[in-house]
Amino acid sequence: MRDQLKTEAEQPPAVPGQRGRLPARPDEPVRAVTPAPAPAPAPAKPPTARPDRAGAADGAADGAADGVADGAADGVADRLAYLDAATRRINSALDLAATLRNIGRVLVPTLADAAVVHLRDPLPNVEREPGFPEELRIHHSTGTRIGRRGRKSGADDRHRSRFGSRSTADTGPATPVTRGGALAHILLSRRPAESAVLGTPAAERTESLLREVYGTRGLARLAAGTSVVALPLRGRKAVLGLLVLIRRPPERTGRPAFDAADTATAAHLATQAGLAVDTALRYAREWEIANELQRSMLPLRLPQSHGVRIAQRYLPGERGAQVGGDWYDAVPLPGNRVALIVGDVMGHSLTSAAIMGQLRTSAQTLAALDLPPHEVLYHLDEQAQRLGREQHLATCVYAVYDPIANRVVLANAGHVPPVLVRPDGRAELVELDSGAPIGVGGVDFNSVELPAPPGSSLLLFTDGLVETRTRPLSDGLEVLRARIAAARWQSPEQLCQEALRILPPGDRGDDIALLGACFDGIPAGDVAHWYLQPRNETPGRARRLAAHTLRRWGLDELSEATELMVSELVTNAVQHATRPVTLSLVRTTRLRCEVGDDSPLLPRPRRTGPEDERGRGLQIVARCADRWGATRLGTGKVVWFEQRLPGGT
Repeated sequence: MRDQLKTEAEQPPAVPGQRGRLPARPDEPVRAVTPAPAPAPAPAKPPTARPDRAGAADGAADGAADGVADGAADGVADRLAYLDAATRRINSALDLAATLRNIGRVLVPTLADAAVVHLRDPLPNVEREPGFPEELRIHHSTGTRIGRRGRKSGADDRHRSRFGSRSTADTGPATPVTRGGALAHILLSRRPAESAVLGTPAAERTESLLREVYGTRGLARLAAGTSVVALPLRGRKAVLGLLVLIRRPPERTGRPAFDAADTATAAHLATQAGLAVDTALRYAREWEIANELQRSMLPLRLPQSHGVRIAQRYLPGERGAQVGGDWYDAVPLPGNRVALIVGDVMGHSLTSAAIMGQLRTSAQTLAALDLPPHEVLYHLDEQAQRLGREQHLATCVYAVYDPIANRVVLANAGHVPPVLVRPDGRAELVELDSGAPIGVGGVDFNSVELPAPPGSSLLLFTDGLVETRTRPLSDGLEVLRARIAAARWQSPEQLCQEALRILPPGDRGDDIALLGACFDGIPAGDVAHWYLQPRNETPGRARRLAAHTLRRWGLDELSEATELMVSELVTNAVQHATRPVTLSLVRTTRLRCEVGDDSPLLPRPRRTGPEDERGRGLQIVARCADRWGATRLGTGKVVWFEQRLPGGT
C-alpha cells in the first residue's frame, strides 16, 4: 500500500470557470488563468396572439434553457475531476514536508493565488488527544510572504519535530492561540466555511483573525478587495492547524472573489489536507519508533580486542523506505581472536528489525561457542526457520580473525563480498562461495581461510552502500574497491569514512551497516602456548613454565600471583580433562592467561566452610586477578584471567 500512496497522482485540472491546460508532469504547476464568463441564456421571444407563433416562441425558450443546463453539468464535472485529482495528490506522500508541498501545489494557482499552512507548535502526538492548541507556526506557504520575517543568508529554515520529521518551516514567530479569540473560534468551529472580501463590513471577523495571526503589518500587506478563506485542518482526533487561502483583488488578477462553490471546494480539500497531515505525523512517529528499536538492538560500542582495531557505522535509509534489518557485531573469542559479523534481514519493516535482533542474539551465542564460521551460519539458518511460519530471509558474512596466527576465516550466506586490503594498499573483493541466504534451509556453507598479516584490513558492509537506484551492485562494488585502494587512511574510522564517500548525494533507499577492522596482530615473542597431559605432576610443570616465561618478559613482579592462579586452574582442568590441557600466556597491554580442557562443565565460585578442602581455587583467582571468566566452547571450555602490567593502567 505504501508504494501505491507514493505514486504521484495526476495534476488536478483547472477549477470550473478557468481555462488552462493540464500540466505534463506532477510537479509542474497549473497556470493561473482568467475565468471565462458563463454563457448568458438567450432571451425568449415574447409570445404573440397567433397560435403558430406562440409554439415557436416556446421552442426557442426551451432550447436556451437546455444550453444553460449543459454548461452547468460540464462545470460540475470539471470541479469533481479537480477534487478527485487534488485529493489523490494530497494523499500521495507519507512525509510531512512532501504532503505540505502537495497541498500548496493543488491549491495554487488553480483555486487560490496564495496558500499558507499553519500547524500546531510543537507538532502533536496524533495518537492521543493533544488538547487545546496553544501555538501555531507557519510550516509552508505558496505564493505569498505574509507572516514571514527577513532571513539571513544561509539561515536554516528547517526545524525538527518531536518525532524527528523535518519540514520546510517559515522563519516567522509562533502565533499564540488566545481562548475566545478569532483564531480559536475558527479552529474550534464546526460551522460551514465562509469567505470574505477585505475592506467590506462582512470581513470584520476575518480581518480580526488575520490581525491576530499575522499582526497589523501583515494585514496591511493585503490590499482591499482581497478575498480570504480561513479553514481549520482537522486530524482524526484533534485540530492540527489552519489553512489560509488568498485571492488578490480582481482588478489585479482578473479573478473574481471566492464564491460559494469555491469555498465548498476549499473546505473539502482542507478536510483531505488535515487527514493527510495526520497520516504523515503518524507515519513519522512509527518510523521514529522503528528506527529507535533498530538502533537499540545494535551495539553502542564494540569490544576492542588486542591485535585488531574495529570501527562501525550505521546510516538509516530515507524515511520513505522505513526501517531495515542491517546489523553488525564483534564478539571476543578465546586466544585473543575476534568474530566480525555483518548481516541484513531482507525487507523494510518493524518485523525486519525484530528479526534482526533475534538473529544477532543467536549469532552472539553461537560465536561464544567458538564454532567454525560455516557452522555458525548453519545454526543461524536453522534458527531463522524456527522464527515463524513465514520464511524470514537474511544475508550474513561471518569472519574470525586470529591475531596470533595472522589468519582470517570467513563464511558467506548470500551477502555482498567484503573488501580485504593488503599491507601494500591493494584492495580486493574476497572471493567467497556466496551460498544461499539464511532462512532458505538445507544449504551447505563453506569457510575460507586467508592470510591476514599485520597492516591488512577488512571491510564488511551491507548492500545499501554499493547498490543504489542509479548504480547496479557490480558497479558499486568496483567503485568501492577502487576508492579504498586509492584513499589514504590510517584507522578503521577513516576506512569507514572513505567507504561512505562513494554514496551519491540525495536520499538513501536502504540503510547501511559498516564494520571496518585493521589487523595489527600480536608478535610471536609475546605469546607462549603449551599442551599438557592431564597428569598429577602437570600443575607443577605449569607453574614452572609460567615463571620462566614471565622472567623472559621481565614481569617478575607478577610471577608469584600468576604461578598461584595457573596452578589452581590447571589443577581443576586435570581433574576433569580426558585430553591434553592447554595453557596460554599472551602479553599485550595486559597479561592474559588461558587454561582450556575438553570438559564442558563451567567452574562456578561457591561458598566454602572452614573444614572444606576444595572450592577455594576460583576465590583465589578472583582475588588476585583484575578480571577473570570462563567460556564454553564447542569442544570444552576455557578459563582465563587478566592482570595489569607493572606501570600500566
